[in-house]
Amino acid sequence: MRILVLGRTGYLGTHVAAGLRAVPGAQVLGGGRSAGVEHRVDLATVRREQLAKILAAVAPDAVVNCAGATGGDAVALAEVNARGPAVLCAALRDAAPAARLVHLGSAAEYGPGAPDAPVTESAPTSPVGPYGATKLAGTAAVTAAGLDAVVLRVGNPVGPGAPAASLPGRITAMLREAGPDAAAVLRLGDLSAYRDFVDVRDVARAVVLAATAPGSLPPVLNIGGGRAVPVRELVHALAGRAGFRGRVEESTTGSVRSAQVSWQCSDISAAGRALGWRPAHTLDDALTALWESDGTR
Repeated sequence: MRILVLGRTGYLGTHVAAGLRAVPGAQVLGGGRSAGVEHRVDLATVRREQLAKILAAVAPDAVVNCAGATGGDAVALAEVNARGPAVLCAALRDAAPAARLVHLGSAAEYGPGAPDAPVTESAPTSPVGPYGATKLAGTAAVTAAGLDAVVLRVGNPVGPGAPAASLPGRITAMLREAGPDAAAVLRLGDLSAYRDFVDVRDVARAVVLAATAPGSLPPVLNIGGGRAVPVRELVHALAGRAGFRGRVEESTTGSVRSAQVSWQCSDISAAGRALGWRPAHTLDDALTALWESDGTR
């Protein structure tokens, strides 16, 4: 089985590629903007015909799109998160229409949730800000493409190798810098929001199952931890693992998105029915693995 992983050198892509390489008989090829991949592909700028040539040469049985942007202005987000999946689907129709496409979406596509009401895949989407909106546009491109495709709407990934741009990675970096100094202060924004954290290794396992599952799959599947956790709990749990002796100071204000999306949790039962998937790691497992890994990469 030949599998092309786009965004292979990113946080999710690294774990996904490792999981796919463990599949018996799988030949995993990487694509992306970074050096060290077999195929240099920038979904923000690549032309349809260029990408079609690459896909024709690879002749993949499955393509996994882990490429995505979480930061930057609206134009940069739209280029990667919206244009990227659209041009990928067009090129797949031209060069490899029978390939299974697994696209990584985001729970941010749903927007604000209601406390104690996990959202299902049929819930209305009302994203807050350019990130969620551009990810939703990417999902729309995939689900309307007429391909053998599934979008995995991923919650908040956490675990080994979390980048410093993410909240868990940033907190880990701050704790490493603080060390055992009892006078150290972590000054953070409002930590009262609830998020659905999922171990990145469980995300990778869901991708493996989706890429190799026989028969058709639902167009969208939620992949999350299945419970809402206060961000404050995550921060203090990481501080405990670090042996942090200082204090955490929260301001009364935080990011605009945290204020507008105070509660988020996904119903993951459909992924259980379609893929036989459910999280194998707890949040404690993920945080322990994060702290023991290089969380500052």
